[in-house]
Amino acid sequence: MRHVAALAGVGIKTVSRVINDEAGVSEVTRQKVLDAIAQLNYQLDVTAGSLRRAGRRTLSVGLLLPSVSNPFSGEIHRAMEDALGARGIAVFAASLDDDPKREQAIIAAFLGRRVDGLVLTPIAKNQAYMIPEHSRNLPMVFIDREPVGVEADAVVTDNAVGAAGAAAHLLAHGHTKLAYLGDRTDIQTARERRRGFLEEVGRAGLPTSTLPVVENLHDEEAARRAALELLTSEDPPTAIFSSQNLVTFGTMRALKELGVHKRVALVGFDDFTLADMMDPGVTVVAQHPERIGVMSAERLLARMDGDDQPARTYIVPSELIQRGSGEIRPPA
Repeated sequence: MRHVAALAGVGIKTVSRVINDEAGVSEVTRQKVLDAIAQLNYQLDVTAGSLRRAGRRTLSVGLLLPSVSNPFSGEIHRAMEDALGARGIAVFAASLDDDPKREQAIIAAFLGRRVDGLVLTPIAKNQAYMIPEHSRNLPMVFIDREPVGVEADAVVTDNAVGAAGAAAHLLAHGHTKLAYLGDRTDIQTARERRRGFLEEVGRAGLPTSTLPVVENLHDEEAARRAALELLTSEDPPTAIFSSQNLVTFGTMRALKELGVHKRVALVGFDDFTLADMMDPGVTVVAQHPERIGVMSAERLLARMDGDDQPARTYIVPSELIQRGSGEIRPPA
């Protein structure tokens, strides 16, 4: 705060008034302080008093997930809580909602609370804005999506390999009329899954330019509508690959509505509770969010304890689980 006051040419009390939005500060002075805050990338330290009393660490980490309501994110959160809780470290979790502005705002809030480390699922095209914190040796681990513009550990699923396995599985069961339903194209994992799926179809000698690819489906209802349109077209697919669990749910609804859930094959990316209780059971490419959570916690703890080896990406293999829907063969 002293640096902000010096740059703005005002007293520390004036800076405090601006930060706390108190009266008694002219608009000109307020703007000077805000400009200084922006220039210095100042973060309000809400824990400074307790830090002086308790030592350097806050025994807390910030966890940024796509949505804490998503089962995949929830399992990562729980695994990290268990692993870090054993060391007396609390986990502050927040939902990204795949919004770049929200990403930066939440990270700023974490930094303002002086967390000891960050575990992040990025959506912004570039994370170079994190370099000032990285250069101050704040431990960081990225999960699910690799960072761009900053070197840091990452723990990810083999998205392209898993999607290729789904394509190979459907092809092995005789399908040549496949369709791909995907998430938003600005999400790294969605692009990797599309790439893996289409490359495997191409390796089988089938044209990929005419294969139906419907993307930017970020919720169940959008996926349902897209699947209904495909399945009621003049040349409907005999098999569908849905690239994340919400897209799978929407596709399942469309198949059920049309009464073709036992005639059209479906493989989804991401496992989900009761997938084996459906009729037919849903074949999935299962990620292992609990392993991702544990490994992320381990890497963060290692960095917090002084591990200075070069950053690297850790890959958690996916697994194809056959339950029935992906084993439906095309009409003779």
